[in-house]
Amino acid sequence: MLETLWQMEGAFLLWVQETVRQPWLNPLVEWYTCLGNAGLLWIILSLGLLCFPKTRRAGWLALLAMVLGLLCTNVVLKHLVGRVRPWIDVAGLIPLVNEPDPNSFPSGHTCAAFAAGLIWARALPQRWMRGTAVLMAVCMGLSRLYVGVHYPTDVLAGAAVGALCAWAAWKLGGKLTEKTGGKAPPQ
Repeated sequence: MLETLWQMEGAFLLWVQETVRQPWLNPLVEWYTCLGNAGLLWIILSLGLLCFPKTRRAGWLALLAMVLGLLCTNVVLKHLVGRVRPWIDVAGLIPLVNEPDPNSFPSGHTCAAFAAGLIWARALPQRWMRGTAVLMAVCMGLSRLYVGVHYPTDVLAGAAVGALCAWAAWKLGGKLTEKTGGKAPPQ
């Protein structure tokens, strides 16, 4: 059954390569997916949020969620599962970006995006900011499929791990706020 799923995922990635990819869109998606390298986009945005009192909580909770996500995905799960990148196993699949890490499951880019994005969706003051945060996270996951460096289940697992890390960071942040007598953590 697992083999059938992997074949379906490979076929899906080939379909994306042959049908969805467009020469005019490729550079934009490549650029966006590379912004997620090492969580760079999410880290920079989180650090920016720390500069403003109304968004400070969103910034530090997102950073905490991303650290948890890094530990879960890149330190533990990728090495434990050891699933190779799709272009290694799917004949004819051509990745649009170079991905030096041979391990594919789960997607660290997607994990970081959802860890930060879901924190922001709860903590940012403006509705448009919250919606944009979720949209950016979804686009990061889709970009990983578009460029051919992850299977769909890698992206789904990365989103799930990121969501769990966001939840854990939110709970830890609440506990810290309780211990400080309802005040925000030191700034």
